[in-house]
This record gives sequence, structure tokens and C-alpha cells, in this order.
Amino acid sequence: MNAQTDLRLDARITRRTPLATDIVGLTVAAADGRPLPPAEAGAHIDLCLPNGLVRQYSIARQSEAGYELGILRDPASRGGSACVHETLVEGATLQISPPRNLFPLAADARRSLLFAGGIGITPIIAMADALHAAGADFELHYATRSRDRAAYLDRLATAPYADRVHCYHDDTPEAGRLDAAALLAHPQPGTHLYVCGPNGFMDHVIDRARAAGWAEADVHSERFAAPAIDTADDGSFAIEIASSGQTIQVAPEQSAIAALHAAGFDVPLSCEQGICGTCLTRVLDGEPDHRDMFLTEAERAANDRFTPCCSRGKGRLLLDL
Repeated sequence: MNAQTDLRLDARITRRTPLATDIVGLTVAAADGRPLPPAEAGAHIDLCLPNGLVRQYSIARQSEAGYELGILRDPASRGGSACVHETLVEGATLQISPPRNLFPLAADARRSLLFAGGIGITPIIAMADALHAAGADFELHYATRSRDRAAYLDRLATAPYADRVHCYHDDTPEAGRLDAAALLAHPQPGTHLYVCGPNGFMDHVIDRARAAGWAEADVHSERFAAPAIDTADDGSFAIEIASSGQTIQVAPEQSAIAALHAAGFDVPLSCEQGICGTCLTRVLDGEPDHRDMFLTEAERAANDRFTPCCSRGKGRLLLDL
């Protein structure tokens, strides 16, 4: 048993509804009927799925009914979204984590620009709700490949901030195309940018922001999938356990966390892509080969933590285990 398991909550799917092509909406409530912990805009929860996988999904809204999630069936699913779409019917029970927020709104922002691509609308629409409730200045730009694959269009159209929402669909060019370069051309002090969606969309928006001179501290993003990494040149490396001196060899085709699990170490695992930070492990000595999307550049440079689900070692790593 580990701390991650101890924090799990018993939950039930109380509503399931189609939101768009290949996108299902789920409302998750506490199994005992009690209120769920409060969730900030940008937060996500872990779903402990019936097939044994643990996956993270953003909370699009929290209401008295529970957490509302919008989940895309990914054609390249590694088993998570496929399980959600095929097995999580109304009345199904599962365990969830309390909300965690790795994508929070900046408290000192004078203005916020929200960019969502595809299913990236889930945390972004929660941000729009929160900013409107706070009387803050913001705009929301939502791009999809087609209108039928755009979730929450009705909710956005009837929102009290509908005049701040701009939607773009590749199959309806008459509505206009997202021009990120023009929208981000003149960064202003106190304006913050939030981006979520497929990697290609996010890279496009963030690259345009950087080209326009946006400060890195004012650009916030959350990825649902890690970019592909060339592993052809990966070699083996050694992990030493500080508490016992035990040495574990990690093979070229093996992840560090797989080697740790095989040796009997109960390091928690969730996304398996270096996105969520669940497996983050303290490094006492050695240099990690960071391949995650969780740590900031400054945190990577410190070399005192790494994500063994995807990152490796440049030689021996001494771990605080």
C-alpha cells in the first residue's frame, strides 16, 4: 500500500452523455453521496479503470452532482480511453483520486488568453467559468478539426461570457481560422496565456507566443500526451538504492520504473508518459536524462528528481528509496 492508494476515493458514474463524435461526458460522484473535495479550474483527477490502468482526466466543471469530465476516445489509445468508452456506464463504480492541479490560473493575471484545441477544452472551459465568476478579463479561442468533434459548444454558446468565445472548425472555414500569430503578436505585462490540446496544436500556439516575445513565466500549458522520443540510442544504466546499497540494472529497452517494480519497489505509477508526476522520485546523486513534461526547466537543471516512467540516467543514479 502506498500514499497514492490511501488517498483514493470510492466513486460512481452517475451520468454518461455523448458530447461530440468520439467524446463522452461523465459525471463522477462520491459512492456514499457525500460532497467531493473542491476542484480548482485546471485540475484533474485520476480514474482507476476496470482494466487496472490509472489515467488522468481534466475536470470540466464541478457541480453538486460531482465532477464533470469530457473524455476523447483516442484512436492510439493504450487502453485508457478505450476502457472508459467501452465499460464506464451509468452506475459503474471505481476509485478516483482527489483533484490535483498542475495547470492553475495565475492569481496575479490582469488578462487571460485561453487557447483550446480539441479535447483540450476540458480544463479551459473550467478556467473560463472561474475567470467569469471572478469578474476577470479574458478571451477563449477554441479550434477543432470539425464542428461535430467540438465538445461543449452548446454550453459555450449559452454561457454568460459567450461574447468572449471564438470557435474555429476546419470544416467550416466561413467561421474563420485561428490566427495565433496575430492574436499573440503584442504581449502585454500582466497578460497570461493558457494552452491545452494535441501536441501539434500546442506547439504551434506556444511557438507563436515565443516568437512574439512572450515571457516563459506567462505561458502555461498542459499536455495530454508526451511527444515521441527517439529511443534508438538508449543504453543501459544503473540505479543504486540509497537505503540498502542495492544496485538495479536498467536494460536499454526497459523503463526505470519497470526495473524498480521488478526488484520489488512500490513506486506509484499512473500516466506512464512523464505528464502527471505521480512517480516522481528523489535523486541523491547522478544526472538524469529528463524526458518528462512535468518538471520545469529549472527543476530539471537541479537534477534532484526524475520521473522513472520515461526518464533515464546518464550513468548511475542514486535514488532516495
